[in-house]
Amino acid sequence: MLKPHPTLLRRLVEEYEALTAAGSGPAGPDPRIGDLAYTLCVSTGTRDVRQALTTARGWLATAGQDAPRAGTPAAV
Repeated sequence: MLKPHPTLLRRLVEEYEALTAAGSGPAGPDPRIGDLAYTLCVSTGTRDVRQALTTARGWLATAGQDAPRAGTPAAV
């Protein structure tokens, strides 16, 4: 499985959290929540939204650690 790009993953997590924190409006919950939950689950390879969020946050926390730092010479 390929990890999604960190920018996309961060946007998914932030939008999902914002919509769930906003709660239900007068017309009920935002219909995008289901789509975001599905996309998070597919992107992280799990069926549980909570596990998908945990996995996504873990990947985001380590996203910059895989790339070489600026000014650091590359290994030969």
